[in-house]
Amino acid sequence: MDLKSFSNTQILQMLGLRFKDYRLMMNLSQGDLAKAAGVSVSTVHKFETGTITNMNITNLMALLRQVGLLDRFDDLIPEQPANPYLTTPEHQQQRVKRKNNGQAY
Repeated sequence: MDLKSFSNTQILQMLGLRFKDYRLMMNLSQGDLAKAAGVSVSTVHKFETGTITNMNITNLMALLRQVGLLDRFDDLIPEQPANPYLTTPEHQQQRVKRKNNGQAY
């Protein structure tokens, strides 16, 4: 699915609906899940109904852990493959250098 055309709110709504399916498949109530994850029932409810406006990433990880999806979280920002050019200390980039006009090079 190409998510570029969706707003952040729409993406959160889709994730919440998918998450609800996993919670129900595991036969967990919102209350049981919230307690196990250490979040409020309101957070679970708002996430699943798409009414949450600012999902805390720590809460998201706690919820994903409870339904067995935390390992999939690694897919969001996969590790970069090794670049042989950057293996020597003189070639390892520590930060982006900026020109005087503010553009990175």
